[in-house]
Amino acid sequence: MLIVAALRFSDQRAAVDPLTGLVRTDARTSGANAADQAALEHALRIAEAFGGRCMAVTVGPVEAGEMLREALSVGADEVLRIDGPAEPVTEDGSETARLLLDGLPERPDVIVCGDHSTDRGTGATPAFLAQRLGACQALGLIELQAIDGALHAVRRLDGGRRERLMFGAPAVCSVEAAGTVLRRASLPATIAARTAEIPVAQAGSLRYLRAGAVTAYRPRPRALPAPTGNEPHQRMLALTGALVERTPPQVLHPATAEEAARELLDYLRRHGYAP
Repeated sequence: MLIVAALRFSDQRAAVDPLTGLVRTDARTSGANAADQAALEHALRIAEAFGGRCMAVTVGPVEAGEMLREALSVGADEVLRIDGPAEPVTEDGSETARLLLDGLPERPDVIVCGDHSTDRGTGATPAFLAQRLGACQALGLIELQAIDGALHAVRRLDGGRRERLMFGAPAVCSVEAAGTVLRRASLPATIAARTAEIPVAQAGSLRYLRAGAVTAYRPRPRALPAPTGNEPHQRMLALTGALVERTPPQVLHPATAEEAARELLDYLRRHGYAP
């Protein structure tokens, strides 16, 4: 069986320019977040229980190789980097799922992902993976185990409730960190992973456009009807509403809060806003 840990390469300490809103990232502080590390740990456990292979995969730039070397050092049998953009791309997760599956050399039996990423990801990539694979999906899990040839999971629900699931392969799972800590690598494995060659797959490019320059928010203009009247003066009066009959504003200075509330309720009743 092939168990895939789909990891997201993102900056864990991204800085935002307070004036322009531009997000600055650095490869030195980028890698897998706690949820992705939990996904890798679960993938390793499932591979051990099923006697299969664990492959760590990411869609990212050359700098993502360090994250994959860490996966090798903790016990992943294989790693694969699918060539992707160096900067985050605005997309809904479907293109990441397409690139990941197109780049894999064979069909996976189980894919484990983190439930969210730190770069404002939608969290929808696992669902798109399940749809493309035709596999069952179990998302937002806090526990995941392989028992007697099946996967047993626990999902968090609202109101402090829990949902217990049992399913088989093929499956796509997304997990929360939920106290699951990635195992520590041994010193020999860490040294060996430093010089390991990271395979790279070319699966095409993201079709989504990058975000443009950051500008101030400006609402869309509203389409208004043309003013009536043949003369410019008439059209100006129609635009300004200077001759429209209206209730003049009334300034009140009630002595108490009860009188102010009474005046407000009377106004609402006169205009049909209150019974």
